[in-house]
Amino acid sequence: MFHCACRQEGIDIIFHLSKSFLKDKISFHYFRTLDELLVLSQRYHIDLVIIAGKTDFMKEIEMVRLMKDHIFLSIIPTVLYHPEPSEAELIAGFDNGVDSFLHGEWKERLFEAELRMIAERSRRDISVNPSTWLPGPGLIEREIERLLKMGNEFGVCYADIDDFKAYNDYYGYYYGDRVIRLTARIIRDVVFDLCREGFVGHIGGDDFIFILPPDQVGLACENVIKTFDTLIQFRYADEDRQRGIIHTRNRKGEMESFSFLTLSIAVLVNQKGNFEHVGEMSHMLADLKKYSKSLKGSNYVVERRKKY
Repeated sequence: MFHCACRQEGIDIIFHLSKSFLKDKISFHYFRTLDELLVLSQRYHIDLVIIAGKTDFMKEIEMVRLMKDHIFLSIIPTVLYHPEPSEAELIAGFDNGVDSFLHGEWKERLFEAELRMIAERSRRDISVNPSTWLPGPGLIEREIERLLKMGNEFGVCYADIDDFKAYNDYYGYYYGDRVIRLTARIIRDVVFDLCREGFVGHIGGDDFIFILPPDQVGLACENVIKTFDTLIQFRYADEDRQRGIIHTRNRKGEMESFSFLTLSIAVLVNQKGNFEHVGEMSHMLADLKKYSKSLKGSNYVVERRKKY
């Protein structure tokens, strides 16, 4: 399914797109404001945003600028369409980060080819994890650097699934990937329900990062853990769920019993400018993660020490 978010002003862009993508299953989602688009992006994987209009087109270009300034929305390819834009509007569109500016009479086959190319190039090149479609390491680092530069107070939460390798070895990569995607969905839904301006990223494997204001960290971690512990049991076969354990080889090649997967979250809070760059935070988070994983069951641990 191809998901397209559309904003239109005086142009029936859905009509044009429907004719261009006759052979595809395409789902159209309307939005008017940045907040509405953010909600859509949290509910669906948006492949493309298309903004079309005829009059007062600088408002549409301003929407592009707002999108590109938002770390989560900035990764979605964005296209403008205007039948007769001025040169100033064309320049302003590209200056504000639009990926393509279609104009003139709607050319069904030509514009279809260009839109497909933009979406495919985004899937190939953008810094997102292909399994979860969450921002990857590059965008995670960029977001933390942005918050540090602005002097914001924020909490960085590093979530890691305990004994995931054993589960993955026992059930296979297909079921392991389903657990990864389930965890991503849980974290994403909890964070964005609490804070529209929150951030969720996927470092890789079973490691995730989420960022919220300090006063929302505790509630977010508690809800993520509660939801994870409730749902993860249904990712086990009936006989394994009844036993409450699985038997498989550990990293030493020895047979070992493993309980249900749990989630450990290491939390580092930046307050009063106590951190200056990402490296400081990354070092302390890695250390704290080791401690949180040494504890039994799902848990979250907030670093209380000053940086070292």
